[in-house]
Order: sequence, then C-alpha cells, then structure tokens
Amino acid sequence: MAAQAPTEALKELHVSDTAKAAGASGKPAPGGKDDDHSDDSEDEAEENGAAGGGEGAAKKKKKRKPRKKKKKAPTSQTEPPTVMISQLFPNKTYPKGEEVEYKDENRARVTNEEKRHLDNLNSEFLADYREAAEVHRQVRQYVQKSVKPGQSLTEIAETVENGVRALTGHSGLTEGDSLVAGMGFPCGLSLNHCAAHYTPNAGNKMVLKQEDVMKVDFGVHVNGRIVDSAFTMAFDDKYNNLLEAVKAATNAGVREAGIDARVGEIGGVIQETMESYEIELDGTTYPIKSIRNLTGHNILPYSIHGTKAVPIVKSNDQTKMEEGDVFAIETFGSTGNGYVRDDMETSHYAKRGDASKVDLRLSSAKSLLNVINKNFGTLPFCRRYLDRLGQEKYLLGLNSLVQSGIVEDYPPLCDKKGSYTAQFEHTILIRPTVKEVISRGDDY
Repeated sequence: MAAQAPTEALKELHVSDTAKAAGASGKPAPGGKDDDHSDDSEDEAEENGAAGGGEGAAKKKKKRKPRKKKKKAPTSQTEPPTVMISQLFPNKTYPKGEEVEYKDENRARVTNEEKRHLDNLNSEFLADYREAAEVHRQVRQYVQKSVKPGQSLTEIAETVENGVRALTGHSGLTEGDSLVAGMGFPCGLSLNHCAAHYTPNAGNKMVLKQEDVMKVDFGVHVNGRIVDSAFTMAFDDKYNNLLEAVKAATNAGVREAGIDARVGEIGGVIQETMESYEIELDGTTYPIKSIRNLTGHNILPYSIHGTKAVPIVKSNDQTKMEEGDVFAIETFGSTGNGYVRDDMETSHYAKRGDASKVDLRLSSAKSLLNVINKNFGTLPFCRRYLDRLGQEKYLLGLNSLVQSGIVEDYPPLCDKKGSYTAQFEHTILIRPTVKEVISRGDDY
C-alpha cells in the first residue's frame, strides 16, 4: 500500500439380502468383510446357547455400527482458493521467502552465534509472516490466472478478499475476528493514470478493459504482521516495457536494502533503474519516470505505514535501515508527470494510532468509531467492509471522524489523465542473520 511522503477411509459394511437370511438361520454370512474366525466363534456360541435353551437364546446379536469415514487432510489448494493455509502446513512449517545473505561488513552476521540465537527467538514472528506471505502468494497467483477483461472491479476485489479470508480462516464477520488474521488493508485496483488507493465502493460499475493497466495491491496479516505486496496486470504487450521497468526498479530496491542501508541512496538506485527505460505507445515515445511523491515504507504491528519512508528517487535522506525492521519496497513508474495528486471518490480509511481523544458530538460517529475499534483497530479498511458488517448510513459519521483527526482518509492517487502507471512491491524482513524477501514468489 503506497505511502504519501492421510489414511484411506474404511469402507462401510454392506449386508446383502442372502446374508440377512443366513443370519436368521444362525449361519454366518459367507464372503463378507467380517467373515473371520472371531465372527464364527460368536455365531457358534449363539447357536449353542439357543440349542441349550439358556439365556443366550434371548439375546439378540448386536448390530455393528458402520464406521465413520475419516476425512483426508487436504494436500493441495483449490481453485478458487478456499483451503486454509494452516491445513496445508499443519506443523506451521510455512515456506520461507527468498533469503539473501548480507554483504561486506555485515557478512559476519550469517554465522554469528549471537545473531543466530536472536533469529531463533523470532520463530513465532517468522511463522506469522510466512503464513501471511503464503496466503498472499496463493491468492495472487490465482488472480493472475483467472482475472480477464470484462470482469467488474468489484468482482475482482471480492475474489482477492474472499480468498484471503478463506485461507487465513477468518471471515471477519464476527467482532474482532479480522484483528486476528485476514486483510492487512483493502484490495487496491487502480487503473491506468490512477497509481494507488482505489478500490470500488458499493454500486461501482467499473469493468476491466483490454486496454487497461491495473495495479493489484493488497495486504495479508496474521496477528498484526502485515505482508504488503503488489503487482501490475496488462493485457496488451505494448505495455511490457512499463511493467519491466517498474519490476526491475523494485528488485533493485530490494537488492540494495539491508542493515545500515541509507534510504536516500536506495531511492537513487531505484530511480536510475526505472528511468533507464522508455516506452512507445501509439507512435510516441515516453520516458518512464519514478513517481517522486510516492514511497515505500516500514511496517509496524497493525500499522501499514510506519515511521520510515523509502523514496523512489534520489534524496539526501540519511535514515538507516536497522536490524528487526520490516519494509515494503514498492516502486511506481509513470508515462505522465511522475507526480500524483488526490482524485476521484475516496474508499480507503484507517484509524490513526496517534489520534488524540476528541469529544464527538454525533452519535453516529461514536457508534461507528466503536465498530472500527472492535473490527479493524488501526488496520486500514474501506467502505465495502463497513457495508459487509451491516453498517448503514455511516458516511456522515465517517466524515466526522476524518474531520476530527481520529480517522485518516486515503483518496486515490493519480497522475495526469491519459498517462499509464505501474507498480510492483515486496515486503522484506531485516533479520539478524539474513534479509528475507518474505513475499517473493515464482511470479515476481
């Protein structure tokens, strides 16, 4: 999200009519699955009891209850994705991201016993992040295969969000459930000159077209540990250079990131990589520009935008990345001005973590704040999420919360009309021993 500045089931027993008849005469049914020595001896005992006139004659043979079939544990994902990741990895041994060893003066960290011990202490932290990352990978890979022009943006957004909720096992419909795991922030589907923060509100009729360039940006969290990753989809090969430029720039930023790396210098490498590309569209050649007022950012628990930014143009920012930091390295390229402004209808919101206590006059604002606190906390949400929880006529209260500084709104960010923008993004963990690109997959 962009920042501004196995066992086989046993078969049931089936008793044939002839077997029933045989049972009535006191003879064992031939050829049945239970036709073994123990059954023979039981039948003989009953025959003897009947012949002797003892109390065994009064006893009826107990009917065997059919054994319940054991369900096999799922071993693969469905399409669309519905199987919880924790079922596919029952021991919580989730796949690692791409681990990159530190270089130069930090190389000794790879084998340092103290640093290795610190890494081992983070097992729960890593399990949560890796589960969230695997959810992201499986959902986005399904989206890349299935989404086609002609689908509505609402349908696409719900495909992403329903997949995330299914794979984390948290639908978010009961109070507090979405705070345990689920969407880290709403699914952004920003088209063409719109670079970020666009998701359809209720009633939106927009449909994906063949000539569109769509940024798909969504987050997954487990226990507040958010994986933020994005990619761009285009259905016409003429946009290939734009997508390649931004993907290369993101990978350059990921490569340069690490302990003690200065964010201003990373921005310079990103810009140099991005702006080495150009693109020809309809006979006109355009330079591909880094969008200078969009940045990457660090991620804190339950807070998608932390206190550090990673510019995507060269700057004098001497802020260093540090051990234990989590960063979203995201880059945006544009054929336009390389500068975005607020535009279009707002859909994204988040409660401010540093909001001061305000005496709210509107009862609708008070009740809505209670809903936000119990269901989202400081996690970003959108208007569709409030609709989903059954909230009605909440816009007045929501606007009051924004004006009071309790909730921050995130309007869509757009370059000039007629231009095209693209985005790629990865989340990286600055671990004590290695840098882990937690969201890396075979796709990007």
